[in-house]
Formats: sequence, structure tokens, C-alpha cells
Amino acid sequence: MTYLVLARKWRPRSFDTLIGQDHVVRALTHALSTQRLHHAWLFTGTRGVGKTTLSRILAKSLNCETGITATPCGVCRACTEIDSGRFVDYVELDAASNRGVEEMTQLLEQAVYAPSSGRFKVYMIDEVHMLTGHAFNAMLKTLEEPPPHVKFILATTDPQKIPVTVLSRCLQFNLKQMTAEAIVAHLQEVLGHESMQFETPALRLLAQAASGSMRDALSLTDQAIAYSAGHLTTEAVQGMLGTIDHRHLVSLLQALSVGDASQVLRVADELAARGLSYSGALADLAVLLSRVAIQQRIPGTIPADDPQAEDIVQLAAGLHPDQTQLFYSVAVHSRQELSLAPDEYAGFVMACLRMLALVPPGSLTPVSPPPAPSEGPEASHPAAPVVAEAAAVVAAPEPPVAVVVQPIVAATVQPNDTPAWEDEPVAVTQQEVSQPEPVLVVVQQPAPQFDEPPKHVADNGDDFETLHTQEFAAIDEGQFEPIEMGDPDFDMLDGMQESVVELAAPVFAPERKKTKSPRLRNMTASAWPALAATLPVTGLAAELARQSEWLGVQGEQINLRVAIRTLAESPGKARLCTVLSEHFGTVVQLSVEYGATGDETAHAVEQAQKVVRQQEAELAVAADPFVLTLINEFGAQVVSGSISAVPLNRAA
Repeated sequence: MTYLVLARKWRPRSFDTLIGQDHVVRALTHALSTQRLHHAWLFTGTRGVGKTTLSRILAKSLNCETGITATPCGVCRACTEIDSGRFVDYVELDAASNRGVEEMTQLLEQAVYAPSSGRFKVYMIDEVHMLTGHAFNAMLKTLEEPPPHVKFILATTDPQKIPVTVLSRCLQFNLKQMTAEAIVAHLQEVLGHESMQFETPALRLLAQAASGSMRDALSLTDQAIAYSAGHLTTEAVQGMLGTIDHRHLVSLLQALSVGDASQVLRVADELAARGLSYSGALADLAVLLSRVAIQQRIPGTIPADDPQAEDIVQLAAGLHPDQTQLFYSVAVHSRQELSLAPDEYAGFVMACLRMLALVPPGSLTPVSPPPAPSEGPEASHPAAPVVAEAAAVVAAPEPPVAVVVQPIVAATVQPNDTPAWEDEPVAVTQQEVSQPEPVLVVVQQPAPQFDEPPKHVADNGDDFETLHTQEFAAIDEGQFEPIEMGDPDFDMLDGMQESVVELAAPVFAPERKKTKSPRLRNMTASAWPALAATLPVTGLAAELARQSEWLGVQGEQINLRVAIRTLAESPGKARLCTVLSEHFGTVVQLSVEYGATGDETAHAVEQAQKVVRQQEAELAVAADPFVLTLINEFGAQVVSGSISAVPLNRAA
């Protein structure tokens, strides 16, 4: 006996055995029970969801010898011949190969004759959207007013391509895709009747690969039975489908969460050794990350009997929600870019390394600000690394020696108002540094500090030069060994001079009185969106400006609020602070807090303007004389969602 594949052998033969289309079964059952029968039905849906099966069950219900019923007997001549494809009054036409007006005309000529042996002539036209425009026009009149003994059943996977004049003449039913649970349950029943051994995780893999199609699931099951010699194991199904072992994905995510690049490369090498698809790996990784995100947001939603439940719970606890979202985004976009990579291995590895680069380990931990200088004894000895290093090079290690490092060009020293006893151990005096004026840098070892100035210094108002001349004159030169100084290395001195000045300026420069810029003082929350949209920033800084809301100014500190936590903690704050300082003409500090924002953000204003422009565009199209002419004279319709407003940059 010829073997019959599972998809044909286990095709449902009654409404009761049909799976996953309860809404269609309910409507057809009520119509058959009450004898309120339409003359044309349209079944839409993806492949393998039951369109042809429904057509055959409906044909049996209409022609069963027991009468018009929702429960055909299945044993009479009409039912058995329809099941075997031999019933003369049930015609299945493939519109993909019979799409012309000649074939349609021939079918309609036969429709006028009475049925040969059944109660109704039933014409099932599969993939009806493949018919030509002339073929549709030829069937319109018959489809609207067919003979009483004729019923039309149309099936399609793309209802958008069917003319509305045809749609308006049919009862339309949209068949849904099967859920993975429904497919697994049906496969368990089928394999139980077939006396096949199986593992439930293997059936779940087949259900996922079927993508909602029961026919595909049964075909894959046939293939798996042949591949595994009648014992459907998870390992065998994974090898047949080329899917990624869940353990590899879990290991990859664990390595990403701790920043272990070596483990990431080992997982990539294992996938290469098994000959698995990197595109499929990124797709499976995105699916796993989506389940992790759901678990993080709504704990307990993963079923306890799910074999991945334990791993998903552990990953949800170990990953930060922001990391999960970022990894998902990178996985989805990297899968699209995989075709642009030199090879799939390089594309996959770069995608994983991009995840590590964007969210390095510990990057979500708030960085504590540097400690403020204290008032204790240690505060009077600030360490300047460059100055200290220079002092160690030019100063003798034994007694304190004062060394003046000075360029060949003479430097002008202005009097200093700071008394000598308040000099710091490492002092740098800088008066209005500008090129090409020389700068005098004084480097000396720490000298004893006095609680109060010596009396002879306090009494006379000696200036800077006199004071230091007296101090150096009091030193007995015999106490020190001479230091031989070679020719100065001007390149070294220039580098030391620039480094010392840059480090010392914020420490020793006299504090200026800060005045708030008038532009900053007059800034309001309502004016912030317009400013944020025009700031010369890009990347994270631009997104932070667009998504933030103005809270106000406290002194020289600008306070913003943003509703996205990653932006509140992003490094774009430093760049935005610099640009705001340049814009307001004064040095400002930036504080960004995380919280809900209102309508006074550049992003919210932009979205509101986009909605307004879209409404204006739709009104303009609706009032356009040419469009009105097409609607009135040719019955044209404006497809919903086909109108797009012109962007502002193009409109300008």
C-alpha cells in the first residue's frame, strides 16, 4: 500500500477536528444550522492553516446525503468522493495556473448547468489573487448573482491584491496562524496514533520551525521521522533543522553579561564547527532576549514546564534591563547587516563585540564624583603630577633647593598680592598666559609652613622681588653642593611649561566672581525645545537634548529631566554641557535626573508637529480637485495610511 504523508492522512474531515480556527467554525456552523447560506465565501490566511480543508468540509456539509448539516456523515457517496477528490460537482481551480479570462469564462459557462449528482455545484478557486484583472471582471456579475445551485469558495494568501468589488460580494474569514502549543498538542496526538517515540522539546522545535502552519509542522515531522529512524529526539531535530542549541545561547548571554570576550569567541567557534547558521543564531538570540525582557518586566510569566524557564529566570536576574534592550536591538540590526559582512562569522563576532563595546561591564554603575578638597593639613599640599615629576628631575634629593626653570626669552613677573607665608609647597604663578609671551614657572621643595607670618615680613610691605631676594640672601651657600645644569632642553621645557600651566590654572588662578549670563537667566522651559532641536550636537548628546525637559537653573547649574534612564547616565552629558556653555557664553554645569517628562521636550514638540502636518496632508489630498475627480468619476478610493506628510527639511 502506498504511504500517505501525515499532512494528507491527518487532514481534518469535519468541523470538530479542525484545529485553531474556532471563530470560522462557529460562524459556518451557525449558518449551516439555520440554513442562512451565502453564495460566496473568502478564506484568507497564510499557508497551511486550513483554507482548502475548510472548503472541503463546507462542500461536504452542503452536499451530504443526510441533508445540509454542520456535521456531515463522512460515509455517504458525496462525502467520500469529496474526500478522495472525485466528486464531479466540487471543482478546485488553481488560479496561479488558470489565471486568464479564457479559463474563467469556461468555468462560468459550466456553472449555469444543474449539478450532476450533488445538491450544489461548489467552485473552489485557490490563490484567487493571481487572477488577471480581466478574469476578475468576467466573474463579477456571476459572483454577484449566481444561479441558486452554485456556491463559490475563494482562498488567498494575499487579500490586498483582490479588487474591492470582489471583496464586497463575499463573506470574508481570516484564518489565524496556529499557536506553538496547539501544534505541539496535535503532533503528540498524531505521533501517539502512529506509535512513534518522541521528546516534547523536539516537538516544540518543530512547532517553532513551522511558523504557525500545521501543514508545515506535519511535513517537518515526516522529515524528522525519516531523519531519526522513528525516534524524535531533541538532538536529532536540532541537527535536522540546523537550529542552535539553547545552551549555546545561554552561554553566550552569560559571557556578554560579564564582558567575557574570550567565551564569546569560543561560542562563535562552536557554532562554526557545527556548521550552524549565524543568521539563525542572531534570530534565536533575539527571541531569547525578548523572553528575558518579559521576565524582567513581568516576573513569573514563563511557564514552569518550559524547559528554558530556569535559564531565563537566571538571565533576567543577571542582566540589567537596559542591557537586555540594547542586546536585543544590536542582535536584530546585526542580522539585517549580516549580508554586508565579509562572511557570516565576522558579522556575528562583530555583533557580539559591539554589544560588549556599547555596554561594558559595570558601565551602568553610577560613577561617584571625585572627593572635594578638605580643609585639613593635607589640603595644603595638592599634588601636581607633572610638577612633582619635574621637581624630582631638577632638584637635589638632600636639602631643599629652589630651582627656577625659565626660557631664554625674558619673562615679566607682576607683583603678587598673596603673602609669602601663604605660598603652597608647589606654587605656580601665572599671569595672563598668552602666546607668544613667556611664562615663569617656579618649582621648589616643600618649605616649613607658619601659622602666622613672621613679624619682620608683616611689618614692612616688601614687594614680591624684595621679599624673595631677602630669603635667598639668608641662605648659606656652603650648606649645599653645587648643581651642574647643562644646556636647557627647550623642547622639554616647553612641554613642562604647558603641562604645569594647564594643571595649575584651575588650582591657583584667582577666583573670579561668576555672573549669570543674561541669555541663561532668561531661559524658560517653553523655549528649551526650540533650543534643544538646534544645538550643534550629534549622537547621545543630541538625543539627550531632544528627550530632555528644562527644570531650571540654580546658580551656574542647568537642571534637566529625561524619561530614559540610559540617557540620564550616558556620556553624552559632557558634550551637551560643553555646547550649552558655548551657547550661553558662560561656564555651566549640567545635572540630568531620571523621571517622567511632559510635552515641553524637543521630541514631543516634533511628534506633535508631525501629527499636525499629517492631518493637514490628508485634508489637502481629500480636497484636491484631481483626487475628487478620480473618486467621483472612477470610483477611486484613497488607501488608508498611504498619505505621508512632507518632512520639514524638504518642505523648506
